[in-house]
Amino acid sequence: MIKLSVAALITLALLISSGCALTQTQGESSIPAPATLYESVVIDSNSRQPVSLEYVADALSKADVVIVGEYHGHPGSHLLQTRLLKHLHNQNPHITLTLEQFNLDHQSDLDDYLAGETGEAEMIEDTNAWDNYRGSYRPIVEYARNHNLPVIAANAPAQTVRCVGRIGPAYLNALPDNQRQQLPAHPFLDTPAYREKFIEAISGSHGSNDPAISERMASVYKAQLLRDNTMASRILQARKKHPGHQVLHLTGTFHSEESLGTVALLKKRAPELSVVVLSPVFWVAEEAPPSLESQLGKGNFLYLIQPLPKEYRDPDRQNKAMKQRFSGRSDTHCTTE
Repeated sequence: MIKLSVAALITLALLISSGCALTQTQGESSIPAPATLYESVVIDSNSRQPVSLEYVADALSKADVVIVGEYHGHPGSHLLQTRLLKHLHNQNPHITLTLEQFNLDHQSDLDDYLAGETGEAEMIEDTNAWDNYRGSYRPIVEYARNHNLPVIAANAPAQTVRCVGRIGPAYLNALPDNQRQQLPAHPFLDTPAYREKFIEAISGSHGSNDPAISERMASVYKAQLLRDNTMASRILQARKKHPGHQVLHLTGTFHSEESLGTVALLKKRAPELSVVVLSPVFWVAEEAPPSLESQLGKGNFLYLIQPLPKEYRDPDRQNKAMKQRFSGRSDTHCTTE
């Protein structure tokens, strides 16, 4: 079993699932600041200028796949995503929504809800939806449901991810054939830049050539790759199932910014696709805006949002809360026999 320190677990949960916070430096003073946590300011990375969502939707009209990175639970991210779907749908009725927030083994449960066969509370229970579903993802799922747009559960099964993180890739060999066949044929494809970014986020320093770090983090990184490869594979499956549809994919920004993670693996599998990335950038209202030059590589478009309030200022309370959060997963049984 791979054992991580509490500090590493905290970093994994807060950075990898939601994306890394940014260091603010002096930037272009003409960029308007988002006035509330619900608002965002979209920047075109080419022109370095603020643009409207109508402009963004028009610019994305020919893209095969649009990927919006998010900070999970941030109202600015989720409001932008829903509004963008509306604008994209206004100009193209053929849109498929793919979501990291649902696991592929619950696709039938999600379909039952979209077809009106179950209620929302039943869907949340049946799909084991994220705790913040109602506050964060309900609006975009309801828009898709009301307009009969396909919604694809894009993430790998939660237990499979956890067990790969605990005992390594060999866990997949123990899966029943029907479960293994749902996963991508090559579930651990990666890129050197993504591996380096992952290790730096977890360890706080470059360490891809350090054997000790590589061994300690190998299984955790494989679990991360399983998520990214599964999402890339599910996007391609969605395009095959719904020919001619534009795909709008929602994911944590770590999985997509700098065109790494899911984006890089999607391009490896289908280099002919046109993929556009929108990435969030935290804006600290009382400070200068972030330097655009240092952030432009994160996406074709950036959207500035206010940071969320700090959850904990007491490190001991943070450690205790994180231990409790992870202890709830201790009943997962993983075996390769």
